[in-house]
Amino acid sequence: MLSPSWGQERRNLWKLRIATAGKDLLRRFARWKCTSFVIVRVMFKVARLSANFPGRGPSFPITVRPTRADVAVAQSIAHNTAPAPEQVARALTWGADEKVLLILAAAGWLASRGCAEPLRRTGNHALLVTVAASLLPHGLKLVFDQTRPDRRTVIGHLHGVPFSGKSQDAFPSGHALHMGALASAAGALPTGPRRAIRAFAVGLSLTRIMVLAHWASDVVAGFALGAVLERALRLWTGYASDTSKEDDHANP
Repeated sequence: MLSPSWGQERRNLWKLRIATAGKDLLRRFARWKCTSFVIVRVMFKVARLSANFPGRGPSFPITVRPTRADVAVAQSIAHNTAPAPEQVARALTWGADEKVLLILAAAGWLASRGCAEPLRRTGNHALLVTVAASLLPHGLKLVFDQTRPDRRTVIGHLHGVPFSGKSQDAFPSGHALHMGALASAAGALPTGPRRAIRAFAVGLSLTRIMVLAHWASDVVAGFALGAVLERALRLWTGYASDTSKEDDHANP
């Protein structure tokens, strides 16, 4: 029969594991945040220097203009949509919202603390990628200005198109950036789950075009940036390294 002291020791061990893992993750995040801060400072210094060159006006923020294809897609949606599909798309788009994803990533990280090393590594990777994917769009939107398509239509609002976010924050799509990172991370999974997750990620990204929160090119750019970000952070977190080694052994 187990003594009460044994149960207390187990609780203390769990507390120690969570505290150690939390300190390690915070230390890693602090290093990443410091690097990001330096990059942003350099970008703003370059902007100031550019503005002070003789014969040149301020070059930041950079104005991004939609392509002809972007305008054609937005006009087609504005003329052919209706309140019901817009409400559905608006509800679905919450699945890629940074606040929702941060809560899910934090919960997954906590749940992975008592698991084996590969799952703990996955939890660390998921949380770090989600935080990075939440910060990156905000930094880019300080550098780039683009009017959202929902601010350039009247008929779209008559057909149920809502207003989304700040008017000049179209580029890039933060929702699509998160979904690009998710689709990239799914590459470490078996075929069935990988295809399902990638279809889910693409579908949620398309809702941002449907509600005219972003131009189509904003969504494509955000999705690609998310995939690049996730792959870059793998070099640090070691996510999927075991899978890649197993694949190498299986395919000499």
